[in-house]
Amino acid sequence: MKKTAAFITCLFIILNLLSCNSQHEELITPPNIVWITSEDNSKHYMKLFDEHGVNTPNIERLASGGLTFNNAFSNAPVCSVARSTIISGCYAPATGSQFHRRMEQVPLPEGLEMFPAYLKAGGYYTSNNNKEDYNFIKSDSVWDDSSKKATWKNRQANQPFFHVQNIANTHEGSLHFRKRKSTVTDPDSVFVFPNHPQTDLFKYTNARYRDHIIKLDTLVGNVIHQLEKDGLLENTFVFYFGDHGGVLPGSKGYLYETGLHVPLVVYVPEKYKHLVPAERGTRIDGFINFIDLAPTVLHLAGADIPEQIDGTPFLGKDIKLSEINSRDEAFAYADRFDEKYDLVRSLRKGKYKYIRSYQPFNYDGLYNEYRYRQPGYRQWKDGFEADTLNDIQAAFFKTRPTELLFDIENDPYETTNLADNPEYQKVLLSLRSRLKEWIINLPDLSFYPEFHLKGVAFDNPAGFGTQHKNNISSYVEIADLSLKDFSTVGSTLEKALHSSDPWQRYWALISCSIFGKEALPLKPAIATIMQNDSLPINKVRAAEFMGITKTEDPSAVMTQALYNCPDPVEALLILNSIALMHDAPYNFKFKINKDLINPAVVKDQEVNRRLKYLL
Repeated sequence: MKKTAAFITCLFIILNLLSCNSQHEELITPPNIVWITSEDNSKHYMKLFDEHGVNTPNIERLASGGLTFNNAFSNAPVCSVARSTIISGCYAPATGSQFHRRMEQVPLPEGLEMFPAYLKAGGYYTSNNNKEDYNFIKSDSVWDDSSKKATWKNRQANQPFFHVQNIANTHEGSLHFRKRKSTVTDPDSVFVFPNHPQTDLFKYTNARYRDHIIKLDTLVGNVIHQLEKDGLLENTFVFYFGDHGGVLPGSKGYLYETGLHVPLVVYVPEKYKHLVPAERGTRIDGFINFIDLAPTVLHLAGADIPEQIDGTPFLGKDIKLSEINSRDEAFAYADRFDEKYDLVRSLRKGKYKYIRSYQPFNYDGLYNEYRYRQPGYRQWKDGFEADTLNDIQAAFFKTRPTELLFDIENDPYETTNLADNPEYQKVLLSLRSRLKEWIINLPDLSFYPEFHLKGVAFDNPAGFGTQHKNNISSYVEIADLSLKDFSTVGSTLEKALHSSDPWQRYWALISCSIFGKEALPLKPAIATIMQNDSLPINKVRAAEFMGITKTEDPSAVMTQALYNCPDPVEALLILNSIALMHDAPYNFKFKINKDLINPAVVKDQEVNRRLKYLL
């Protein structure tokens, strides 16, 4: 950081000495950088990126004077996790920031700051208007101002600035409507995703959301016009991007393209075109991940990039177009969203998309209170229960395959799973291996339950991961047994069920639940765990197996574990299993007495969302 500060200070000194020489001034003045971020919208609603989108003339203007990135991806499909990835430049599952909403904030990896701190230390004015939503502990060194009134106008004369302008009108909450109103966009003109019911409500919801995109474009235009009015546009890189995908049902919170593939445009001032690898007005196909945003801004500003950052810059001095276009991978992760737990990882490589579900019995449509405030979610679920959906539409409410493989070019809405197609086995095995390599190398902390991480790892999550990398690798191996024939791995699973490591037992139980009735030869060992394990969550996972196979009623074991639980985070995971067993296709009956639950557990907001649904 000291090196960065010295660098920027030298620039200012030289600038003052050469103030009479405009040619030199253009070469040495650090650029201003503005981010305009919109909430919850994938690339599918803008004509600039998708034939089914609406015109966005202000964003298109930025594109004509800059670069359009056809393949930009959030690494997570939900706000706090995506924004934690952006502000750190680090993959969230390696830093303990992968859960939405956080139960507590975690520290950044040792020696790392949120990246605007490096700009601020180097002489930049840093401002954020105004959403943060980080899962990290924030220091005072990050922003000069982060508030609803934050603006670049409060900087010192001639001071370069980094400003973030957040636009919220496209947020998921905008579709939590009670009544319909007329829309600018004709509902009969819109495209409804093939996995959605083709109903008037979904047409209307699509039209209403496109109206929000039109409004968003106007708000983007307001920022551009203010920069022009202040005489700053030609000194300023302007990034526009969505903070993750969304927001029609089945997008935000899920690792499908509609949850991850975001619009990204960067306006390039003429005087700084030497800092970008292509002519203004160019569209670029290379893959950009959110982990790349932080190092890109630092590189544009001439700052050093901390070694802990996972991303790679895609703009700035000496960045080559050929190198950017060689990038063809996007990693993503989905864990807890409010009260609903899941554990899914994905890898997009070129035109192929691989999704690995580590607990596929937690089907996509498992109830989540915030999502189901949207009328479209409720109608979709009603259609499934009434058996009026086709197979593609109904898949959202059924157990997922453990592996999904899609050809995105030919199947952009991920409706045809190629994982069992013999013609694609080479692709499947390659992507499976690559994703596993990524998970182990992080290492991915989610192979421990969240409540355990909170208890033993959240003072230094990255350090904990490094210390326990071999343990995590062993859990991944046990989880991957579910990808093989049970006849070849049954004895290995039985050994894991008797392991002295409780988390090996945990993952063996989950693999058994994925196998379902195939794993019934291991029922005696699982029954012993259900009655006697030292960890209540393992008793719950064993009972979950009994429920999935419909060999025993899991309700008594799960309910008692809930009553005995003092920790709201652990209780939330227990309640997730209860909700799964409560709903179709299992339909077990639970009689939960709220008065018997620990008061500290009952106070938790997410716990109450789940209890409200179950009681």
